[in-house]
Amino acid sequence: MSQAHEALGEFLSDTTMSAAEIGPTRWCSNPVSPLDIPPLLARNVVDVWGADGGQWLAELPHHIDGVRHQWELELGAPFKLSYHWVVPARRTDGTPAVLKLGVPGSEHLRRQAAALLAFDGCGAVRLIEYDPERGALLLERAEPGDMAAELVPQHDGDATAAAIAVTRRLHVDPPPGCALPDLETEGRSFADHLGKFPGDEPLPRHLVERAARLFDGLCATATRRVVLHGDLHHDNLLRATREPWLAIDPHGYLGDPGYDVGALLYNPDPDRRDDALLDLVPTRIEQLAAGLDMTSDRVTAWGFVMAVLSEVWTCQDDGPPAGRPLDVAVQLLPRVH
Repeated sequence: MSQAHEALGEFLSDTTMSAAEIGPTRWCSNPVSPLDIPPLLARNVVDVWGADGGQWLAELPHHIDGVRHQWELELGAPFKLSYHWVVPARRTDGTPAVLKLGVPGSEHLRRQAAALLAFDGCGAVRLIEYDPERGALLLERAEPGDMAAELVPQHDGDATAAAIAVTRRLHVDPPPGCALPDLETEGRSFADHLGKFPGDEPLPRHLVERAARLFDGLCATATRRVVLHGDLHHDNLLRATREPWLAIDPHGYLGDPGYDVGALLYNPDPDRRDDALLDLVPTRIEQLAAGLDMTSDRVTAWGFVMAVLSEVWTCQDDGPPAGRPLDVAVQLLPRVH
């Protein structure tokens, strides 16, 4: 066990944790103490950032207080937390916002800021402030903020229509100096998986090999190179007023527009196997193809690639395959050319 994980164990054993679920916003001037850090956030931060993450957790009250004063914010109770500290905020003029804090130097935060700057409010929440040294982003708050996931399955077509409208807004040409990685770099995940797992466990090897070849082919035949959200799914699409729907939490790549379509075929709630949701996949493919001016074959191919890639990421984190992404990959394989 690493020193970081030993410290985390001591931290958790000495701490009483709060639920950290968002409820009615309660504004306060001193929103966090060391006792408010949920175990999931603490474990994830140490797993990803090691000792740097542990130090960030220990200093989190100081970081929050500094940003609160720097940007003159009132802060509410945190949202459900996983890798970052995310809370509703209110500026001095009453403007609603969201404060997101992470380990300074985080590549995720840097890329999120770059993607949001490139989108410039078209289809996504605006980046209001960014302080890389503090690992802090101040974001536009989408209100009322209902997720597109809440439309599934009863109004699945409406959820897909929302995704189409947002995707068409998001996919802009990269601005000069855009410091986002090329999508092709994500292909390393397939090679890493195949090197680590020589057999058919935890994922059938032929699926991973097929997805790797298809990924390379799709990237090579792209006719446009756009700014990609990189994690576009139903939970990251929120109802808003400035636009009907806005995307949140981009991962940020430059590449083929079809990449952003794939995750829409196995979401929402990919950890839950559900035959009824599998039955929606063919209809989603046709709706996405028509709405985004893509062929159904290309939407299908990206759906297969992304379903396998999602399971590859799960295995990288030493978890078992999630379930539905694998089911979708198996479902789509006969349609992949």
